[in-house]
Amino acid sequence: MASRTASGSVSRDPFELERLAQELAEREQLSPKKSLSFPDTDTSIELPLYAPLSHDNPHFTSDTFNVEEFLLSRTHTSLPELRTELRDYLAKLKEELVKLINDDYEAFISLSTDLRGEGARMERLKMPLGDLRAQVLESREELQSVQNSIQNKLKKRSALREEKAFLHLLLKISESVTRLESLLLIASPDDDASPKDSMPMAKSLSADDDGHDERTRGNRAKHLSRVAAEYTQLLYHVAKSQSEGSSAFVDDIQWRINRIQSTLSSDLDHLFVVTLTSLADTQNKSDRSKLFVDVSECLKTYDMMGLWRDAEDVLRRDLVREFVKKVEVFSILAATASLPPRTPYTPFTAFASKDLSFDTASATAHLLDDYGNALAGLYNTILKFVERDIKQIMDIAEKVSSKSKGKEPATGSDIESRTFEILANVVWAEVGRAIMDELGSVVFAAGKPNEFRKNHETTQAFIRSLQFLAPSAQAVEAMVKHPTFQAFERRWQLPVYFQLRWKEIVIPLEEALATPKLEPMPGKDSPFASKQAAAAWHAVEICWSGDVFLPQLAHRFWKLSLQALSRYRTWLESVIPTLDPNSKMPSSAARERLDSPGGTPRSSTPNSNSENMAADTAAEDATLRQLSLAMVDIKALETQMWRLWREAISIMLPEPAEDDDEAPPFENALQATISSLTNLIPLMSTQIISILSRRACEALTPVRSIPSQFRAMSNKKMPGEASYFIDAIMRPVKAFFAIGTADGPGAGLQADCLRPYAEEVFEAVVQKFISYLAGLKKTEESLRRLKKGKKSTFSLFGGANTQHDDNRDEERIRMQMILDVKAFGKDAAALGVDVENSASFRALDELVHASFADDSTSA
Repeated sequence: MASRTASGSVSRDPFELERLAQELAEREQLSPKKSLSFPDTDTSIELPLYAPLSHDNPHFTSDTFNVEEFLLSRTHTSLPELRTELRDYLAKLKEELVKLINDDYEAFISLSTDLRGEGARMERLKMPLGDLRAQVLESREELQSVQNSIQNKLKKRSALREEKAFLHLLLKISESVTRLESLLLIASPDDDASPKDSMPMAKSLSADDDGHDERTRGNRAKHLSRVAAEYTQLLYHVAKSQSEGSSAFVDDIQWRINRIQSTLSSDLDHLFVVTLTSLADTQNKSDRSKLFVDVSECLKTYDMMGLWRDAEDVLRRDLVREFVKKVEVFSILAATASLPPRTPYTPFTAFASKDLSFDTASATAHLLDDYGNALAGLYNTILKFVERDIKQIMDIAEKVSSKSKGKEPATGSDIESRTFEILANVVWAEVGRAIMDELGSVVFAAGKPNEFRKNHETTQAFIRSLQFLAPSAQAVEAMVKHPTFQAFERRWQLPVYFQLRWKEIVIPLEEALATPKLEPMPGKDSPFASKQAAAAWHAVEICWSGDVFLPQLAHRFWKLSLQALSRYRTWLESVIPTLDPNSKMPSSAARERLDSPGGTPRSSTPNSNSENMAADTAAEDATLRQLSLAMVDIKALETQMWRLWREAISIMLPEPAEDDDEAPPFENALQATISSLTNLIPLMSTQIISILSRRACEALTPVRSIPSQFRAMSNKKMPGEASYFIDAIMRPVKAFFAIGTADGPGAGLQADCLRPYAEEVFEAVVQKFISYLAGLKKTEESLRRLKKGKKSTFSLFGGANTQHDDNRDEERIRMQMILDVKAFGKDAAALGVDVENSASFRALDELVHASFADDSTSA
């Protein structure tokens, strides 16, 4: 059914939703009910509101209409209802559009009529604008011409000011040149004189050397300082004028500037030489202090002019070189005498070790020990000269340079060039050259290792003492980087020296290792048992002795030390008896002797058996001696090497580089080398224990004949002491460790190896003892069964007495076994064996106490 709206449009409402909604609202008002809520809460459930389409809908007002979003927003409406709703909204829009047109129709129609005649009026307004524009352009051109004129006048005035300032600068240069010529007593050139003709007209301040006292010399130093300041300002003005393009004027007076420079430099050099000469000839402290004031003024002037190298040349030529010429080096070296032996492990003993500090107020020359050393005497002469005549000059120059660098910051490369380097360029350049030229064949002679090492040690001590006199660390660094110093260090033929020392060390070691066996040391003072180990230790020790070691060759001597230890280990493996770690049981020949009834081989005659046993015993004794010597030497080498490491090697080796993380520590390398030696000790111990166990077990062999001996005895009394062979069981261990004897191969191992070796041998003997008792028990059981078979016969002829005698023999045998085991345990305990805690010995003790108890009871 359709209904008509107030505007006359038709809207369709087939379901009459509005009427139903109105009736529902009326019912709710008549009978209000509680809103739907959850049973446990008071919160009301808000149902979704139905918002009809309107102009405020956000989907209609957006720039782009999105169909999907619009449909999702109307999910509660079916498509037919949505279509109906959209049609109603379209009808509403059309109705509003018609209403809008009807309201503004009259104004829309009159729009064109209101604009009639406006074109002519606009043309009338446009006519005066052209004339006005022309006037504005004309005024603008006039203003621009006035501005250009003013700008040209300003430029001319600025150029005039610059020309005026430049003329003033040229006047300053000219006045400065004239003033400097006047201060330096240089005659002014005539107008018509050429530069060449005017050069001889210069009159230096140094022309008159006579009649100058100390005051005059001091005034001259200050005068030259003021002249140098003026000259520095002149150079600044000249550089500024050249940068502004006045090279013609500067070129015209450049010869006068050069003459001023040469005159000033020559006057300054002359004054510096005179001052240095007076300083060298004066011993009075007050006079020397005044002279050092003049030296300071001269150095300030040199620094101000940038003539550092000129000052160093004067010092080198007129002071150091003259001193070097006066020193009679060859006559001094003719009296060379050998030095007394030096203390080991202190390669540099020329003077006490001291941190390199630069306290110029307290630093003094560290003189060398020149007793019997002409070279050290020569170096002491140089050190005294440097301390007396050069050191204070270096300190003054360092202060002057530091002040100038503080005023004018410079980069790293500038700092090296804008300073005095007297120690490097004056002292060492002259002294090092003189040593290389005049003493090179004596000092650097590597063919005589002892003299070479002494010269090298003395020279290195001299260099360090000379560096202690340096005014700063930068001076030492400049000395080390100087070409003369680098050439001096290259003159030391250290590889040749090492090769000669290598021969001296290696040849005696190889001669000692040429012997195919270990040779005992004749004396008792050495910690080593063999000559070969002593030779290996001597090879290592001599590498780090004060008479051989050089710090520059530390890595080579370290490598040679490890090679000597490795060579000794290789030789040791080749000469000692074959090490069989599994050889713990007696050999087959010995086992055959032990298993035979009488202790002799079954298939050999007594003479041949005794000869073989004697040969085997001699071979085993030789093996024990060799193994004992090797073990003593290895332990002594380990002890001595770690002592040498702590006292010398760890101090002499250089520290590893910080960025060298891959280099293994020196101590680890030493530990690995020593471990390769000590790893042989367990195998040697196994071999020794095997031999000692075999001999101890052979001494136990008579225990098997105890039952037959007791049954054959006519005296049936009970035993009261242990068997005769019990003392001989542990006798091989005692003989090995020289216990109760004058000497034994393992006497040097007694402190470390007695107890473990005795325990191993004790366990082997106990196991053998148990096996013998088990065999005896089986034999007795067999005899007892045999006697039971003949019981009837024995009963007819006094069988009771025979049975009684058998029981008594068994008691005597058991008692003898108990006494033997007890004596054996006591003997082992005396060697340090923990008998009470030995499970094997407890089993043996229980076995002997119950050996025949069961059988006798059953009997």
